[in-house]
Formats: sequence, C-alpha cells, structure tokens
Amino acid sequence: MKTMRWAELILMFVGVPFVLAVFLPPRALYPVLGTGAVVGIILLHFTAGFRWRDLIGPVRFLETLALGVVTFVSATALCWVILPERLWYILIHAPQIMIGIAILYPLIQVIPQELVYRALFFERYGHLFASQRQAIFVNAVLFSFGHLMYWHPVVWIATFIGSFLFSHAYFRPRGFLQACALHSIAGVAIFASGLGWLFYSGGNVAQ
Repeated sequence: MKTMRWAELILMFVGVPFVLAVFLPPRALYPVLGTGAVVGIILLHFTAGFRWRDLIGPVRFLETLALGVVTFVSATALCWVILPERLWYILIHAPQIMIGIAILYPLIQVIPQELVYRALFFERYGHLFASQRQAIFVNAVLFSFGHLMYWHPVVWIATFIGSFLFSHAYFRPRGFLQACALHSIAGVAIFASGLGWLFYSGGNVAQ
C-alpha cells in the first residue's frame, strides 16, 4: 500500500507537471490540469478517513485581507522592476477582465488546486512523511514544481512561499476554506498588479 501511494504521488505531482512542461504545447495546459484535478478529486473521495464535510470551516477575513494587501504591494513593486509595461495593466485597461478574474479564478483555479495540493496531498499521502513540517515542505516544493510549465523563477518562488501559507491554513481545524481564501486573494492581487502575466500560459516570457 505504501509503495502504491508513493507511485501515485510521484505520478500526480511530479510526472504530470514534468510532461506538461517539457513535452506538451501550452494549449494542453488546461485540459491536462483539468483531467488531473478530476482524477485527484476521485482519489480524495476514496481516501480512507476523508469526509467532505470536514472541508467546511471559517474564513478569517482580516487575515485574508492582510495577505491581499501585502501581496498586492509586493507584486506591484516587483512588477515595476521586471515588467514595468504590465504594471496595473488589467486594472487600467481592462477592469471588466479583472472583475472576471476575481470571480472565476477562485472557482476554476483555486478550489481544484487546493483539493489536489492540500486536501488530497495531506489526507492521502501525508502519512508517508516523518512529520507535518516535512510534509509541508515537500508540498511546497511540489506546488512550485507544479508551475514548472511557466518557466520563470518568480512563479516558482511565489508558489513555493504561497504553499507554506496555504498549507498552514489548511492544518488549522477545518481550514480548507481559509486556504482557498488566502490562495484566491493572493492570486487576484498578483493579477491586479500586472505580475499575473507570468502566471498566464500566453505570457510565458521565457519562450
């Protein structure tokens, strides 16, 4: 059983992102990630001891807002340095798109990612690690690696740091929704700053 779980983990969290980044075209991004999310949710459903109702919990609005402000300010400063032509671009030139991102990003991107990278990872594979701290660190590495296809160190570093925040939120009692809230507001803030261009497959500046 343990060997099978390791095989699942490596295939889901290493194999799929590697193939997507190295061998598949950018247009394959969402079909592959969507399929992976569906497979992950099915695995989660059949994980012993997991209950969907345990995902329902409180959202800490002040903590979430604070992360949004810090992320927006930090991302704005970084965007001004490395992508000045994109600074606040969507906010200024396409506010309707920004509204769409704020609504759809949590539903289409965040919830599936959190189900796979937090709920599935820790509930199904957490026992493979010696401690919670080790599991959180490996999770951060894999969450960063899951963004390999963007081929930019800023994306990898940001997702590595974000994973620590989201994972610690998840480990609070019934913390899944708080992890989703933090992930959502951080992502929306990054897109609002203009730095989100790096997180969009069409904006891969490394290619």
